[in-house]
Amino acid sequence: MATSILIVNLAVLAAVLLADLGTRTITWRRVLRPVIVAAIAVAVFVGSPQTSGAGFDLELGGLAGGLLLGSVASHLLMAIRRDPRTGEQVSVAGVGYAAFWIVVIGARLVFTYGANHWYSHPLGQWLAANAVTVAALTDALILFAIGLVLARVIRFARVLRSSRGRSVVAMSRVGAGRPHRGGTR
Repeated sequence: MATSILIVNLAVLAAVLLADLGTRTITWRRVLRPVIVAAIAVAVFVGSPQTSGAGFDLELGGLAGGLLLGSVASHLLMAIRRDPRTGEQVSVAGVGYAAFWIVVIGARLVFTYGANHWYSHPLGQWLAANAVTVAALTDALILFAIGLVLARVIRFARVLRSSRGRSVVAMSRVGAGRPHRGGTR
């Protein structure tokens, strides 16, 4: 396995754990930063995505699998609540969340190592039999990782949008406890 693959995967693991472990305020910056990183990763690493056939299906499956697994993990392993001191929405992630990411990154590394050393011939046969290029398989793995991260981003964006709506209504209360809905009174 190339050292660069190991470094990239460990950097992703470190970045996710540093950004999410413990209690962290949910901000638009926490939403936008991974989106920007994902866009750069797609631009740099996904050279020529497939537009049809089994390679395209594999790439879409990678993205969908990442979104699904990331959504389940972010809902089951990360709590979101309002901080009683500040009133801000916060995420709370602990050992289970860390273990999930360690297992996912570890599985990616084992798959990459295995593809190069343990089962390269059967994998090559499967790729050929299904008319899938190595580039499409690589793209699917990259899109899977991006889907994992974007699932968390989508959850945070929903939280921020819903909390913004509640805070606007709370701030605009006028008179007999009714929200002011615009217009003149």
